Amino acid sequence: QVQLVESGGGLVQAGDSLRLSCVVSGRTFGSVVVAWFRRAPGKEREFVAGIRWNVENTYYGDSVKGRFTISRDKSKNTLYLQMNSLKPDDTGLYHCAADYRNSIPTVRTGYYYWGQGTQVTVSS
Repeated sequence: QVQLVESGGGLVQAGDSLRLSCVVSGRTFGSVVVAWFRRAPGKEREFVAGIRWNVENTYYGDSVKGRFTISRDKSKNTLYLQMNSLKPDDTGLYHCAADYRNSIPTVRTGYYYWGQGTQVTVSS
């Protein structure tokens, strides 16, 4: 079982940077994968980025490649999402998600454990 608590959201302007954090607790050994998803009003939940916790493989959604970086600090049990060059389209509720997998799922149904989310709003 895994517990996830996000933080770091806020209101920023287009072009700004923001770093989200997700404290990951519970069973983080083995093949655990942790990811960021976001959901904008009226849109489906979108895969942003994922990482295999113990081997550090990463994968990104097309809309954030080159702007966002996912990382983790195992000593702090914390997942990060560094977001640069933010755009209004990046606005949404950002969730941390986790499951036990040998690859990084890019769909919502690939994850069983979810955090409550942190809101990111990017103004133009």
